[in-house]
Amino acid sequence: MPFGIGPLELIIILAIILLAFGAKRLPEIGKSLGSGMREFKKGVTGDKSAEEQVTAAQASDPALPQKTDETTPAGS
Repeated sequence: MPFGIGPLELIIILAIILLAFGAKRLPEIGKSLGSGMREFKKGVTGDKSAEEQVTAAQASDPALPQKTDETTPAGS
């Protein structure tokens, strides 16, 4: 095991986490940790999201319809 942590120690740590956060919040915590790690990985590797890729494609090809900003009023 990494860092010399055995199975008994892992069970004790998981039991303490379960008592501290409760069974209902554990899936939420896991989901937020997973999405945070995913975003961090994207930031480190420089992967572009689908929206950024579409914006880049629109800037390079004027024939594509441009995305409008929905927060500005139409009369301005």
